[in-house]
Amino acid sequence: QVQLVESGGGLVQAGDSLRLSCEASGRTFSNYAMGWFRQAPGKEREFAAAVSRSGSSTFYADSVKGRFTISRDNAKNTVYLQMNSLKPEDTAVYYCAANYVHSARTEVPGHYDYWGQGTQVTVSS
Repeated sequence: QVQLVESGGGLVQAGDSLRLSCEASGRTFSNYAMGWFRQAPGKEREFAAAVSRSGSSTFYADSVKGRFTISRDNAKNTVYLQMNSLKPEDTAVYYCAANYVHSARTEVPGHYDYWGQGTQVTVSS
């Protein structure tokens, strides 16, 4: 089992920045590709970003490319999502997830084995 705990969400204004953190425990963190997903009210959960097991490769949804940066620190068992130039449409619950088997490139929620409880990000206009 892997336990994931997100933090760092909050209420910000358009154009502001936030950094989300997700701390993992329970298994060898570096064995898992890590992803961030988000879910807005009334919408399906969608992929935002992912990082490979070593941290050397990153992948982004078109909607966040150039504004969000995913990174990981395997020594601290933590993955981060730096979010800049936030927009009201970024408002959602953000979840981190761990993927043991599949390529880090995957955007499919079903390919991820473990999920955190989510952290709310609200961007006001």
